Amino acid sequence: MSMSDTLTTQTQSTGSTSALSNALVSANGSGTDLFTTLLVAQIQNQNPLEPNDPSDFVNQLTQLSQMESLQSLSSQSAATNTLLDSLQTLALGNQVGNSVDVVTDHVQLDASGTVPAKFTLASAENNATLVLTGADGVKHNVDLGSKGIGEVSLTLDPVALGLPAGTYDIAVKTTSGATPAVAVTGRIQNIRLSTAGMTLTVSHLGEVSPGNISQFNGKS
Repeated sequence: MSMSDTLTTQTQSTGSTSALSNALVSANGSGTDLFTTLLVAQIQNQNPLEPNDPSDFVNQLTQLSQMESLQSLSSQSAATNTLLDSLQTLALGNQVGNSVDVVTDHVQLDASGTVPAKFTLASAENNATLVLTGADGVKHNVDLGSKGIGEVSLTLDPVALGLPAGTYDIAVKTTSGATPAVAVTGRIQNIRLSTAGMTLTVSHLGEVSPGNISQFNGKS
């Protein structure tokens, strides 16, 4: 076979490869993907005088197929996440008016009533102290005494504590140095949807993220 015949044969082979690659990209709609584009370009622009080894060609097509599969899986995952978000929105919509526990670092107190709260200790403590810090920076310490392992429930009564209405930072300090998270009980008043996500308005707390809810208590 002459050199011209060899070149013609290799060029036809390259043309077939190019057509196949373009067909794969067109069928899967991924031509804008940089990695896929580079793979296709590599297959299309092989040197006719020094073509790639057939096994390399198969590996390239395998990589292309794997990338297309990953892109398809990514699209399916995005669709699934959208569906889950919609289901979460519907589920939380049915919770409006119900009581929830929300892990928080602040609480809104007023003279109209008390606010239930709780925290959990991993070990017994000789003394636990509830610290409420007002907007003015003044700390109000409430001695809770010794507490055993497990959940500790308490009631925040601003009148009994002599606290004016307002928003307070809330935390628990212990003799061991542990700082357990505090959950405040409130009622879901409304749910607001935006491009940034979902926000709940809960009594005694204001706006909170759904991810901060630690327990649904139902109607009470």
